[in-house]
Amino acid sequence: MKRTFYVIAITALSATAIGTAFAAKSMEKDAMAISKAKIPMVQAVSAAEQHANGKASRAEYEQTKTGWAYDVEVVSGAKVFDVKVDGDKGTVISSTEDKGDRDDDHDKKD
Repeated sequence: MKRTFYVIAITALSATAIGTAFAAKSMEKDAMAISKAKIPMVQAVSAAEQHANGKASRAEYEQTKTGWAYDVEVVSGAKVFDVKVDGDKGTVISSTEDKGDRDDDHDKKD
């Protein structure tokens, strides 16, 4: 019985350690990718703010299905918009209202 518990505990700890190492490596890769962006984050934030007529509250550079893009969260009045800006051209790719800010992992409550 104790042996089974130890095997399960060791397996769970190993899986957690591997997952953490993979996530850290992935975040490091994403952080280094911004050095290859053709436009700076400041320009992407400015484009997003103008598009949504508001102020940015968060911005990050991330891999999308179509390539690298800036994901900028813009607050305009009582609304929040998720604005994607092309990392090469600086043009707005998409803009959606984020009702209740539900899909933003950074704002989830524990």
